[in-house]
Amino acid sequence: MFAVETYQLTKHYQSGKIKALEACSLQVDQGKIFSLLGPNGAGKTTLIKILTGIIHPTNGGAKILGHVFTDFSIHHRMGYLAENHRFPEFLNAQQVLFYYGKMAGVSKSALQEKIPQLLATVRLQDWGRTKIRKFSKGMMQRLGLAHALINDPDLIFLDEPTDGIDPIGRKEIRDLLKMLREQGKTIFLNSHLLSEVERISDEVAILNKGTLLQKGSVDDFISIKEQFQIKVENGTAQLPQICQELQIPVTHVNDFYTVAVKEMGQLNELIDRLREQKILIQAIIPRKITLEDFFIEVITENKGGEN
Repeated sequence: MFAVETYQLTKHYQSGKIKALEACSLQVDQGKIFSLLGPNGAGKTTLIKILTGIIHPTNGGAKILGHVFTDFSIHHRMGYLAENHRFPEFLNAQQVLFYYGKMAGVSKSALQEKIPQLLATVRLQDWGRTKIRKFSKGMMQRLGLAHALINDPDLIFLDEPTDGIDPIGRKEIRDLLKMLREQGKTIFLNSHLLSEVERISDEVAILNKGTLLQKGSVDDFISIKEQFQIKVENGTAQLPQICQELQIPVTHVNDFYTVAVKEMGQLNELIDRLREQKILIQAIIPRKITLEDFFIEVITENKGGEN
């Protein structure tokens, strides 16, 4: 069973003139961190709002944790942090979590135990009795994350959870999301901070103008096929010579040689030749690009294919 499944999910506005989401089909495994990427207006928030029941699709369907997404009984197993969320400013942090927790069906006794724990988890333990009108944007984001966890959900939708948070705070949220994953929870994440996504995501999908363009693991996206970085302890003179004999392009930057092989058999032949000459291989690392580079490449190619 998948945490999230969508089938040709579509959302049009103004009688089809605006296509916010177009035939989106994807699956999200349970117990993973899944990140949805896309430029502004790509349809990311639209997809989350459909899955959480805030808006209705024009066409298609979905399942949440094995239930049809229109079955609102599944909502007690979901948490949601909306982008640019708002709470009543006359409440303090403890009151926000208490009242919203009660609306989520959490008992008073459970909330009395959970609220101090959640505030400590998001580093707001000293601000529980402070009116949230005094909170910075980063503090509001952390309070929103605590709110998304108030009912101990199995599936958590987070729309730009690190927006407005400083680098130390972002690391703390990364660590929290990893901890939630270790507990078996599924995180469905929207974010424009690609460096953050790259560090924590198990799978990534790219959405543009409502259309799903790519889906796969981060390693699949950022690895450059058939290119490897090699580090040797000795043989700095021999390695380029062997590469020349095998007709393998090679470059040398700092302590690493970068080779571009035609296929994996050629890499194995290079390794065999290095070992024959008693050259100690310290590392062989698939060459990678950043997720941001891959994202820009995919979006640019998609634009190039437009009429």
